[in-house]
Amino acid sequence: MSDGGALAGADGALRCPWALSTPDYVAYHDEEWGRPVHGDDALFERLSLEAFQSGLSWITILRRRPGFRAAFADFRIASVAVFTDEDRARLLADPGIIRNRAKVDATLANARVLAGWAPGDLDELIWSHAPDPADRPVPRTLADVPAVTDESTALSKALKKRGLRFVGPTTAYALMQACGLVDDHLETCVSRAAPGAARAAGHGAKGPAAGA
Repeated sequence: MSDGGALAGADGALRCPWALSTPDYVAYHDEEWGRPVHGDDALFERLSLEAFQSGLSWITILRRRPGFRAAFADFRIASVAVFTDEDRARLLADPGIIRNRAKVDATLANARVLAGWAPGDLDELIWSHAPDPADRPVPRTLADVPAVTDESTALSKALKKRGLRFVGPTTAYALMQACGLVDDHLETCVSRAAPGAARAAGHGAKGPAAGA
């Protein structure tokens, strides 16, 4: 029985247990999760997808990501900010995404807010809340990985103060994990032992772009 520590997959490499349930998760874990993400549009995408994930499993979002990107103009802030009522109706009828009215409306509203920020502001605000790695113990098991931290609570408050929606502390921490502000790969996980090692060794799938 697992104690929540890293487990060996079909290729023998140790990974965080959550990554082993599907090939899509293996690819995402090996290629993306915990890797630094920069750029306003890229971070807007991650922030939006984490908001859509609220109340759902991440695999549900991951497998629909191509549909989300097609529906939301690749999450280019300037493009989404000028979506019309017709675009909103199209989104709410699109089976390729999660057709949640509140989440769709929040994404559109957030794009309009962010369109008024200076270039790099979103990147700077988010990354200003990255904790010092030296102050964080390396997680040995899943029980050591938090769902909310002081930093994610502060990030949530900062984003809300600037007018963004659907950015609670839990969503903010998931964003921090996904975008590399924190490294929550377990102590013996191949991705912590040598970032990129899984890819270099040929472990896992070829990457999320083809259907994550």
